[in-house]
Amino acid sequence: MGHFRIGLTGGIGSGKSTVAAVLQRHGAAIVDADVIARELTTAGGTAIDALRREFGPAAIDQDGALDRAWMRAQAFGDPAVRRRLEAIVHPHVRAETEHRAAALASSAPYVVLVIPLLIESGDWQSRVSRVLVIDCSEPVQLARVLQRPGIDAGTARAMMDAQSSRAARLAAADDVLFNEAPLDLVEQRAAQLHALYVRLAGTATSLGRV
Repeated sequence: MGHFRIGLTGGIGSGKSTVAAVLQRHGAAIVDADVIARELTTAGGTAIDALRREFGPAAIDQDGALDRAWMRAQAFGDPAVRRRLEAIVHPHVRAETEHRAAALASSAPYVVLVIPLLIESGDWQSRVSRVLVIDCSEPVQLARVLQRPGIDAGTARAMMDAQSSRAARLAAADDVLFNEAPLDLVEQRAAQLHALYVRLAGTATSLGRV
């Protein structure tokens, strides 16, 4: 087994988790940066003390976890606050993502890193072998984000605006899965991509490029 890595990315509400779950069913190993970020910001998480120092006690809820609604309101209302938040959380997430990817590399034909801000990270080419962008139109994206609890139209738009443009993501893509079709078609496309990635991973391994 090699260290072939797919960077799976896409705007908020594009359906990254849906596609990752299909790839996982086919045998891929999944490392989800959002899941790791939530773990790090729950009670006792490794980022909690730094978040409390940076933003004060209002940032932490009564259970000792990050108060997500409060933090979302602060961060997406002020880009400077968002940068302070990311400066604390992102290095932790990145280190844990790399750790888990390395641990899973021998147990699957390839590893999928689900990273919402992959393109924004700047050095994504050195982190992944190939980029898969999950895409959907902006009206569909907005509608999906608005279905999430505690998010109004202004917050949803701010969250979308904080990410790279759709055009920038598509420009960086090796593969694109347009996730508005019926689920069976999305699953069919994901299965095709899985077969491609298994083949590419085998080629990369045989060439000694991993």
